[in-house]
Amino acid sequence: MAEPTSKSRSRLPPAPSGRNQGLRTRVLLILAMALIIAGTTLVSLMAIRHPLQNLIVENISSDLLHSVAIFESMQQQQMAGLDRENALLADLPSLKALMTTSDQRTIEDGAAEFWRVSGNDLFALADSDGRIVAAFVSGGVADSAFRIDLRLFGTVSRGAYFVTQKGLFGCSVRPLYFGSEARGSILGYVITGFAIDGRAVERLSRATSVEASFESGKRPLASSLRDGLDAYLASSSLPEPARQGDPFKIVLGGENYLAVARDLSSNASAPLKLIELKSLDQQEQSIREIDRLVLLAGGLALAVGTALMIGLSRFVTRSLEQLAAGVRAFAVGDSTHQLPYRGTREVRELSTAFATMRREIIQANQALLESERLATIGRMASSVSHDLRHYLAAVYANAEFLASDGLSESERTEILAEVRSAVNGTTELLESLLIFSRTGPGIRRTRQSVAAIVDRAVGMVHAHPDAAGVRLSVERADAGQATALVDAKQIERAVYNLLLNACQAPRSGDAVSLVTVTLQTCESEIVIHVTDNGDGVPNGIRRTLFEPFVSEGKQKGSGLGLTLTQCIAAEHGGSVVLVSSRLGETIFRMSLAGDGDRPEASALSRTEMGTL
Repeated sequence: MAEPTSKSRSRLPPAPSGRNQGLRTRVLLILAMALIIAGTTLVSLMAIRHPLQNLIVENISSDLLHSVAIFESMQQQQMAGLDRENALLADLPSLKALMTTSDQRTIEDGAAEFWRVSGNDLFALADSDGRIVAAFVSGGVADSAFRIDLRLFGTVSRGAYFVTQKGLFGCSVRPLYFGSEARGSILGYVITGFAIDGRAVERLSRATSVEASFESGKRPLASSLRDGLDAYLASSSLPEPARQGDPFKIVLGGENYLAVARDLSSNASAPLKLIELKSLDQQEQSIREIDRLVLLAGGLALAVGTALMIGLSRFVTRSLEQLAAGVRAFAVGDSTHQLPYRGTREVRELSTAFATMRREIIQANQALLESERLATIGRMASSVSHDLRHYLAAVYANAEFLASDGLSESERTEILAEVRSAVNGTTELLESLLIFSRTGPGIRRTRQSVAAIVDRAVGMVHAHPDAAGVRLSVERADAGQATALVDAKQIERAVYNLLLNACQAPRSGDAVSLVTVTLQTCESEIVIHVTDNGDGVPNGIRRTLFEPFVSEGKQKGSGLGLTLTQCIAAEHGGSVVLVSSRLGETIFRMSLAGDGDRPEASALSRTEMGTL
């Protein structure tokens, strides 16, 4: 009964390599951990970047608005100082006396001294009609075009921005009175101013940390931007913010800026605009630095996490692999495989539980094998003892008859024939038991004619008492000359068992018993069909028909015939199956390896067939 385990082994699917399983588990764990860390890092980047970008825009907007306020404050202070200085100049008697001469050359000569004393970038004197009689600008005497522009400016403004071809000036205009300001008459005007050039704008830029640019009519006047960008900015169409004075985005030289524009045209001699801007890209650099730090931290976490996960997965999966190997080993019959005793508490508990289960299964299997062995011995003893008693009783009774006197020669001959029949039956029974209990092939193959073997088996059945009154016929079809490498005695025994089983089949009514043997060749095998017209195989034994000691509806027989036939056919590369069984027709099909195929080891061993 130990062999069914081996049969179960053959049905087990090949187990995957434990090493591959463990590697796959570790890779999955590492991938899962990597995905979690990568996802967390990306989410962190997105969660940090968006608020930082908003914060940077808010900070830059605040810086720009603060810069505008600082510029206005600086300009107010500078203009206030210029107004005070201009007021002092306007009160100077010497300057008033100079203006009363009404001589332009005299005024120009005298005004030069006042210009040098004031130290301003712009100094001019105008008569009471606003005509410029003396004008000095950084670098010397102003030309006529400058004088014309300055005259128009001086007649309409008393302190504002003067826009000219020579640049931008912040100016103060003060009238000169002959006598008191309340009752005197105007002698003329004194105009002073300071230049708003690149250096002034750069000072403003350093003070506010933003870039600034003055432009008038698409023309740059003064800027802290690098070469070329001020002209590009002046010629560009600026976007209109939702509200006046709100910041807006602009791109200069491939760089993103946040800017704010201030219109100064109301206090200027020409359209004038102040644009203050700050680079977003430079501020974005800080975000990129933070991104790099987050990515570096994520990469470091990934490396450390991978190392920890490899160690942890190895610690966890190694014991699981050992436990799985133990389960697979037990599945194929190895109950001595060592189980893991290290690892996590859950693995140790599982290993202990499996060891206990394995031990209980082994004990239960041993008890089951013992009970099946005893049951098999009991069935065999019951079956064999019945037949042996029958044969021995016949021998004993006939021996007593032979010992008596007065028997005729014919009676003695009849009694001896009965004794010989009983001895042959006993010999046949013992030979069946020997074949059934034999292990290993133990057969001698020679090339034989299968038709001749079938004929000898039919002849043996004819001599059996149970074949009396049975009509036997043989149909050879196209297999009359078929040969095979077989053990002739074994095949003869197998065919004999099938034929005798057909002759012994119970039949209803008075119908003539018919048994037909059909021999044919099918491709690489030789097929023998045995057909009878009995009542068919009972439903109760169809599933166990080829198991030993299975018999129903027969007065005698050990129940080994079909089992031995199946064993013999399997050892010759074939099989025996019940093709059909119904009232009036039962067909058994026995196949053997053909002449061209050398039978190898049988698919089912004799011992396996004996314990089906």
